[in-house]
Amino acid sequence: MRFRPALLLACLVALSACTHAPPRNPLAQWVPSDNHDARRAVLIVVHYTEQDSVRQSLHTLRTRNSGGRVSAHYLIGDDGALYQLVSDEHRAWHAGAGSWGAIGDVNSASIGIELDNDGREPFSDAQIESLLVLLEDLTTRLRIPRENVIGHSDLAPGRKVDPGALFPWKRLAEAGFGIWPDPAAPPPPPGFDPLAALRQIGYPVDRPEATIHAFRMRFRGLDGSVLDDEDLRILHALTWTPLPLLSPAE
Repeated sequence: MRFRPALLLACLVALSACTHAPPRNPLAQWVPSDNHDARRAVLIVVHYTEQDSVRQSLHTLRTRNSGGRVSAHYLIGDDGALYQLVSDEHRAWHAGAGSWGAIGDVNSASIGIELDNDGREPFSDAQIESLLVLLEDLTTRLRIPRENVIGHSDLAPGRKVDPGALFPWKRLAEAGFGIWPDPAAPPPPPGFDPLAALRQIGYPVDRPEATIHAFRMRFRGLDGSVLDDEDLRILHALTWTPLPLLSPAE
């Protein structure tokens, strides 16, 4: 039996429509509304691969690591080459257990970016430039707040350390991404509560020592789980909001 071209085309169109049709509950009558959009991310999480090559990481992100199946939306090579593995609209498996602010299921609310880096070497200029281009695209196109760029270690203190002490957070902040202490902030006042400040930034504080270590690694490139005066200054500068200027009295 031979298909006529018109009949074949009709079949293909019908199959295509079925393939892209939204899932429907058979228990309910389908009365579609146009008042919806795709679930969208509000965070961007930066990782390093802790592997030896892009080729190895592409394989891992499409299969599994020692903890099970794992993925990310993007992978950036040391040479700046950019790979996408998961659609922006889909939930990649990159963050695992952890939280940021009120967000508990970080995978459902984030875009994951892996950087080809073994955790012991500086990040290349080409890689960071490619990351900045990608961040500009994602924050603009997906309307993700530019300050909502965090590290894996920020949402999972004590469990994860990537992107590590060598990651150039200040360079990202100078390009307008993430957060960085305000140099105009005054010193912290008497009674300043550093754990409340960490919580205000977004850090989970159920394990304070692990959180302090993650904070110091990000903002100072240092280990340690005890806050010093410089840490308090940075924390206050990150959470300080200047008072609005008063209008001259008439």
